[in-house]
Amino acid sequence: MGKPTGFLEYQRELPADRDPIARLADWDEFHLHLSDDKLRTQGARCMDCGIPFCHTGQLINGMASGCPVNNLIPEWNDLVYRGLWREALDRLHATNNFPEFTGRVCPAPCEGSCTVGLVEPPVTIKSIERAIVDRGFEEGWIVPEAPPVRTGKKVAVVGSGPAGLACAAQLNRAGHWVTVFERADRVGGLLMYGIPNMKLDKERVVQRRVDLLDAEGVRFITSTEVGKEYPVDKLRARFDAIVLCGGATKPNDLPIPGRELKGIHFAMDFLRGNTKHLLDERNGLSANGHFISAAGKDVIVIGGGDTGTDCVGTSLRHGCRSLAQFEIVPRPPDERTPDNPWPQWPRIFRTDYGQQEAAARFGADPRTYQISTTKFVGDEHGHVKELHTVKVNMLFKDGRMNFETIPGSEEVWPAQLVLLAMGFRGPEDFLVESLGVARDARSNVAAEHGKFRTSLEGIFAAGDMRRGQSLVVWAINEGRGAAREVDRWLMGETSLP
Repeated sequence: MGKPTGFLEYQRELPADRDPIARLADWDEFHLHLSDDKLRTQGARCMDCGIPFCHTGQLINGMASGCPVNNLIPEWNDLVYRGLWREALDRLHATNNFPEFTGRVCPAPCEGSCTVGLVEPPVTIKSIERAIVDRGFEEGWIVPEAPPVRTGKKVAVVGSGPAGLACAAQLNRAGHWVTVFERADRVGGLLMYGIPNMKLDKERVVQRRVDLLDAEGVRFITSTEVGKEYPVDKLRARFDAIVLCGGATKPNDLPIPGRELKGIHFAMDFLRGNTKHLLDERNGLSANGHFISAAGKDVIVIGGGDTGTDCVGTSLRHGCRSLAQFEIVPRPPDERTPDNPWPQWPRIFRTDYGQQEAAARFGADPRTYQISTTKFVGDEHGHVKELHTVKVNMLFKDGRMNFETIPGSEEVWPAQLVLLAMGFRGPEDFLVESLGVARDARSNVAAEHGKFRTSLEGIFAAGDMRRGQSLVVWAINEGRGAAREVDRWLMGETSLP
């Protein structure tokens, strides 16, 4: 695939990003594209390796290795190298309903298991994927494709995040009538309100795909929470099958002294309110009263990962006075360690867009590692004014992670806004309890991967609601898989991939 000697002749080259300081003045996407010639050169680096681990999509040591939707990466790299963009788009869509999403927000486990990455920097798979689908939209190749025949079966999908949308797209393709329920006022779930606009444009990218699905026959009902505005008995009576794709939206908290103070918020409340405010303003709607602003404040983000980074980038765009980000774990190494070999996901130190912007704005990376917050302290108005912290060492005892306080490392940090970005611990209780489906030991909806059936006949589950907090690309994998099993259950057989 590609040019047999391309990986020897060409160096890895990523598209440039917009200047970190300049992009803080707006909410526009910050990634740029390479030229066609450079993209073809990057596609040429994909070697004919024989066993392309890049699209295996398996879990190794608890993390994804290769592409979870099994993208046919060597094939479309070769087609890009040969200038066959339309054919490359067809191969990309064969396994991925939404490459414009994954090409922007996926951490690219495919690149972590690229064979070239054994000895050289891996192929730029993610940027090529995004370029293929963006060109498909620009050329008008991506158009609504309604199914030629309808089965008459009706399926309800609860939740319009990546799992719900993928499930709906596939079930609609099979000819079923699909209705997607979303409790927010806009379709997209995590894609719409959980990821900031500068990473994933809502109107140009997310809404564009939603409009395509609508034109293909998928029905969307927004501002409707199943179990409240739409009773579960009505749902079961009106639909032949139900797929639960509500996500894992229950955040981890930090129950330490002072947690009740004003100015301490969960990251998703901050991010959701910001995006809603931005979109409402752009569309001439009334201002969102729940908008949390970081303007002029000392901001501390507790937690790393993508959500923490998004809080950093958003706070900077608000015009925060200062910014710090805490991570309780040690700083990752610069290169793979012996216990993290290829093709595992490389657990190495990375600087994401938010940290790059913070360094450009304030002169240093905002992250502090091996730090634990011990208490919040408020002012006379009950608003947080400072954090007290201590440095810690991470230890493993009896196979479990523990943290040991380092004496004399206490410190006080000014803060008027604290954002908790410490991950999620499963789906919210209301819908699960209303339906009465069984849960697993981690409180997720119990349903075996590959079958996706819950404890109740005709009800299926997919995405983070079933597997717990994960990646957008895993949600698409699960949405597609659940659609296949729903189709099989309804029709006795299935031709969905």
